[in-house]
Amino acid sequence: MDETNKAVSPAPGASSTDSDPKAPPSRILTWPVTAWALWDWGSAAFNAVITTFVFTVYITSDAFGPGAESTLGWVLAGAGVLIALFAPITGQSADRAGRRTLWLTVNTLLVVIASAGLFFVQPAPEYLWLGLLLLAGGNIAFEFASVNYNAMLNEISTASTVGRVSGLGWGLGYIGGIVLLLMVYFGLINPDVGVFGITGENGMDVRVTMLLCAAWTLLFSIPVILTIRDKPRTGTARDPRPGLIESYRLLFRTVADLWRADKNTVFFLIASAVFRDGLAGVFTFGGVIAAGVFGFSAGQVIIFGVVANVVAGVATIAFGALDDLLGPKRVILLSLTSMIIAGTLIFIFHSGGTKVFWILGLILCIFVGPAQSASRTFLARLIPAGREGEVFGLYATTGRAVSFMAPAAFSTAIVVGVAVTGLTRDEAQYWGILGIILVLLAGLLLLIRVRPQEHHDTALEQPPVTS
Repeated sequence: MDETNKAVSPAPGASSTDSDPKAPPSRILTWPVTAWALWDWGSAAFNAVITTFVFTVYITSDAFGPGAESTLGWVLAGAGVLIALFAPITGQSADRAGRRTLWLTVNTLLVVIASAGLFFVQPAPEYLWLGLLLLAGGNIAFEFASVNYNAMLNEISTASTVGRVSGLGWGLGYIGGIVLLLMVYFGLINPDVGVFGITGENGMDVRVTMLLCAAWTLLFSIPVILTIRDKPRTGTARDPRPGLIESYRLLFRTVADLWRADKNTVFFLIASAVFRDGLAGVFTFGGVIAAGVFGFSAGQVIIFGVVANVVAGVATIAFGALDDLLGPKRVILLSLTSMIIAGTLIFIFHSGGTKVFWILGLILCIFVGPAQSASRTFLARLIPAGREGEVFGLYATTGRAVSFMAPAAFSTAIVVGVAVTGLTRDEAQYWGILGIILVLLAGLLLLIRVRPQEHHDTALEQPPVTS
């Protein structure tokens, strides 16, 4: 079948109204969509368990010597620079060759190898750099894999289902990470003697967790790798591969073309970079605020984190329908506005104890995932067909470029709070909430000027992939 017929003929099992955004919602739980979403579920092992809750805590413990925390920060910052520099290039290469599944596979396997390699990081100073380099390498591979994964969104969805498909994947990512975290916490880390007699001696409980994370990522990545096959693009598959300098020249030309043809996409990349950093700040500093301001114990922080992620996951899946019905811009504006209100109330009632944070904190978490998922679908609706990987690479780059904003705003707001109130830095920690709110507000104001129209409908006109 030629490309023209392929673009207008509905796929088997797909509704003929899928190319019409105003048509009634069609079924999304096809096998290709499920296989795609399972990658989010599996990759949460690295994103949540390794980088958020378990390994980074382990590698910054006293066993690895003084200064491990600052060294971790510098190493991850270096990884972030490499991601920002090369993510659009890797996406561009996959677009040109039609090899998104291949590069998703390669980078996912690198994540699996890095995760398994962390098993060899024993709790001693001489193993610090092994752990940090594996962690940084895994982060780079994870982000590169995510570029190709996000670029597949248009292949498995239509204009009338893209919001629900994106929400399903993002929501399963939240829930999958928590399911695995509960398994390793109660099966390996929390008990004195875990399953198979594993204990904390020589860090074995954490190290075995790393092997489990590797297996989890690999297992749930297999479906999308076997289901969504690469289809080399006619006329580009035989083109000579550009070198690094030429790749950047093509990248800058893409940005210039996007600016001339549709400034909306460029404006959205900027706006989303700002509010996505604010969203990341909610989870980065949520536990800090819970413990330092509202008196949560370490165990209570973990319990809150579990509940918060489940709430975020379920809400993200549910809001996918609103994304398709109302459009992603309205979902993002609703989410950011609600989070700003909830965050402001947390600041006002900071002396209200744990109950206040449980109620308002969970309300805030309801809207984090929907904003993230709708951001992905907003961009998917704007991208010119055939440039998904490259533009999603830019999406990763712009996010990394402003990743300093939320941490800087949080710390600056606390300094201002100390100056205004005369309190100590620890006592004025609740002012950091205002810093996160300001980043979210800046992103919201930038987003308002971005038009929600789907300027590149052809990117979504192709029928979804079917099994």
